Amino acid sequence: MTRFNAWNVFKNGLIGQTDWDRQWRDPEPKKEYDVIIVGGGLHGLATAYYLAKNHNIKNIAVVEKGWIGGGNAGRNTTIIRSNYMMPGNHQFYEHSLKLWENLSHELNYNVMFSQRAHISLFHSPAARDAAARRYNIMNLNGTEAELWNLGQLKKNIPHLNYEDARFPIIGAAVQRRAGNARHDSVAWGYARAGDELGVDILQNCEVTGVKRNKGRIEHLETSRGLIKAKKVGFAVAGNTSRLWEMAELGNLPIETHKLQAFVTESIKPLLDQVVVYGVGGAHFYISQTDKGSMVFGGDLDWYKSYAQRGNLPIVQDSAEAAMAILPCLGRIRLIRHWAGVMDMTMDGSFFICKTPIENLYLNAGWNYGGFKASPASGWYFADLIATELPHKYIQHHNLERFEKGINLDERGAGPDPKLHG
Repeated sequence: MTRFNAWNVFKNGLIGQTDWDRQWRDPEPKKEYDVIIVGGGLHGLATAYYLAKNHNIKNIAVVEKGWIGGGNAGRNTTIIRSNYMMPGNHQFYEHSLKLWENLSHELNYNVMFSQRAHISLFHSPAARDAAARRYNIMNLNGTEAELWNLGQLKKNIPHLNYEDARFPIIGAAVQRRAGNARHDSVAWGYARAGDELGVDILQNCEVTGVKRNKGRIEHLETSRGLIKAKKVGFAVAGNTSRLWEMAELGNLPIETHKLQAFVTESIKPLLDQVVVYGVGGAHFYISQTDKGSMVFGGDLDWYKSYAQRGNLPIVQDSAEAAMAILPCLGRIRLIRHWAGVMDMTMDGSFFICKTPIENLYLNAGWNYGGFKASPASGWYFADLIATELPHKYIQHHNLERFEKGINLDERGAGPDPKLHG
């Protein structure tokens, strides 16, 4: 594989880009692997990479029913942040952010991570006080965090709707190290780096059945034949419940929902930050890409679905939320929208854990936060699969936490069983 550097980019520019190798192989499945990761999204690819890199496990396969980057990896709004406050959660997401900061160098692939700041608006003294609590905890844990008053906010983002907003803006909570990245580049970077370490990436290889024997998974039935595995990890986002049923494990405390995202036509530079707000039933986040498109999203579709397409009520809701704080967007055209398939847990926190099957491991339940968590998710899931022990940061992110009354709820709102149904 050709390594990317200034000389190779310059040389290929002179010869018509004809000297680049394939970025990863397209191998035939082996009969058996030490570890199979089901799901070729960011979490699955990152897990395989860190299994090979951190734990020196070489006989690994990533099994993907479609193509790399065709699921949630390419269907999100690419926001990266670590503004969490609960013990374990804060350390987990801060580790993820630190991995992001060096990821392009580590993978030898530009993931286009832009630390342009995450600006969370607040509209009332109560919201300001809640943000102050969260961001003070971040500061106490060594993570940079700021609170801006209205004057500071206007100086940095002068074109928000400060004059006649339905929900008046009074300030913002700010994490400067946060930002966004290019989702496709992250998937391709992890794929080529894993491939270089010997990971087999098996695209168009759908799991159609799970064969068990004496409490263990013996092999996976796939569209490309039977594949044996000593260990299996599920990292399939909204399709987790489907795989869980194939393994004859019954129900999971997960509901699957659609979360839409939107892209506009390109415009001149307007917004050099990620801006978010949530008030009065509205939920909205927006940033601008390097190509000039505005990328934004809001609430999920309030019914369960496995579809990767959106519907018009959420288009209207998100467009109204955009106009509420950025009226200048009113005349630009929306060019496309799509939906990611989200696996929503009852407390809003993820699972990285062992399962009732001895050699099956679960990575699921990412709700709204899967993209930013990708590096740390892969890191700690790989660690669990290799060592059989959960790291202290994820020790409560297991299936038993609801039985024990352990509630990992960053919102402070408690579990929401069937709320979305």
